[in-house]
Amino acid sequence: MKKRIVIDNNVFVSALLIKTSVPFQAVNLAFEQEILLYSEVTFSELQRVLARRKFDRYLTIEERNIFLFKLANECQPIDIKEEIKACGDTKDDKFLELAVNGDAEFIVTGDVDLLVLNPFREIEIVTLEESLNRFR
Repeated sequence: MKKRIVIDNNVFVSALLIKTSVPFQAVNLAFEQEILLYSEVTFSELQRVLARRKFDRYLTIEERNIFLFKLANECQPIDIKEEIKACGDTKDDKFLELAVNGDAEFIVTGDVDLLVLNPFREIEIVTLEESLNRFR
């Protein structure tokens, strides 16, 4: 049975930048095997981040748009009804909100501010390496 998961935007960016990386492997396996969740807020943030000029030398606009299109069409959008204020870095609360509102089983992240909360309301918060073990 497919698991409902949240992937931190930093993982998505890392996956796009280095096609041989652990984040790339984790994101690809997640797309193939699981149900990825996103919210309007997490998607908008990813769009803004990927639009930064500093990525121009690594990724074409077309590559970024293809990824965003894939995310929007192959993943499940979640409406956020319950706001959460629990993370040391308040910018990361959006991933907790997405996981709780989307009934996720786990969050994949490399962010220490999220990892220290593991588990959060029975939702596991796992590293990239741990996620790879689950996907395999």
